[in-house]
Amino acid sequence: MTLHPIFASLRKHKSGVVLIALQIAFTLAIVCNAIFIISQRIQKIGRETGMVENNLFLVSQQWVGAPSADDEKGVEVLDSMQREDLAALRNMPDVASVTPTNSLPLFTSSWTGSVGLQPGKGNYDTSGNGTARVSYYFVDDQALGVLGVKMVAGHFFRSGDVINISSRDERRPNVMVITKMLAEKMFPGENAVGKTLYLDGGAAPVRVIGIIDTLQAPEWVKSFQWNSVLIPARLDSGFSRYAIRAKPGREAAAMKAVAGVLYGVNPMRVLDENSVKSFSDIRNNAYQSDLGMAIVMGVVCIILLGVTTAGIVGLTSFWVGQRRKQIGVRRALGARKIDILFYFQLENLAISCGGVIIGIVLAIGLNFLLMSHFEMDRLPVSWVLLGVVVVLLLGQAAVFVPARRASNVSPVMATRMA
Repeated sequence: MTLHPIFASLRKHKSGVVLIALQIAFTLAIVCNAIFIISQRIQKIGRETGMVENNLFLVSQQWVGAPSADDEKGVEVLDSMQREDLAALRNMPDVASVTPTNSLPLFTSSWTGSVGLQPGKGNYDTSGNGTARVSYYFVDDQALGVLGVKMVAGHFFRSGDVINISSRDERRPNVMVITKMLAEKMFPGENAVGKTLYLDGGAAPVRVIGIIDTLQAPEWVKSFQWNSVLIPARLDSGFSRYAIRAKPGREAAAMKAVAGVLYGVNPMRVLDENSVKSFSDIRNNAYQSDLGMAIVMGVVCIILLGVTTAGIVGLTSFWVGQRRKQIGVRRALGARKIDILFYFQLENLAISCGGVIIGIVLAIGLNFLLMSHFEMDRLPVSWVLLGVVVVLLLGQAAVFVPARRASNVSPVMATRMA
């Protein structure tokens, strides 16, 4: 079959051809970018935090009438109250281990700063020369068991490493544990264990005693989400958080009992329904917007593909109705059913190819537009090619039913038409 009759026929239906080609082009451009966004969101949702997330939950509470952390005496009282809480929580039958902490990965609260190779450089150097933005986790020597992070070098904190400080205290312990990614950034090609870093432009060196594999930053941190620093310190204030690892299968029981235990230690505190959160809830809350975006983009793709399919079916059906006499003549001259079917399939392929060429340009242009206004990566060529294949297959599937109906036109009935 030659292409000349096909193009000659399409020239007689220019408006319909242009509309379908543009519809295919816009569908390809939007669907390619939408599916790419969906894949990025799903990949983000599935990222590992570096912790063992099962049986882990976080308790946030506030004391009522607690002393101020502005003076040394008040800090010591607050630290005594916190240590009483920790002892009571660790004695719970359903609890495996507990650590005080300021936050957890994916949580909405965080403490960020910077580390440097030299003292006195508190501002983050955007060139990355000798400094890095980091997230701080203030924990004690029990945190390794609570978080379930994997040590890859050195060792974790000993009980003697842990100090207590207030939120306004500029003191820092003389040791810390950092993530592998931060270690590679600060000491490329070297073993970071035993090396020293300076926190927030301070003058006191802090020695790296251990390296953990991965520990993600809290929810809002984006550009340095894998640069985490563990500090062996209890933060003393009128507010405290405890990360608790329950014994296997006992998370629900431990979460239910924890409020009563803490009230038993000191009833002068505030604990509400949002004070005790499982890590699964923290993860769900952190990625709620990403999941919502993925669902919306998926619905948009389905609607666009459905509208495009309906447009192809409707236009092809209309053309079949107009060409019944021509189809009958071709059948009378010896054209087989497969020839008629193949003709309409090839005609649709020609229209789709024109739309695809325009769509590729629009897809790349839309991607550049999104990159300039939002945090989005460049659209890979493989995704564009995948979109092209999907659109072409969709067009062939959409045209099959009306094309088959055309192939069933009787030569005798067609030739009898006026």
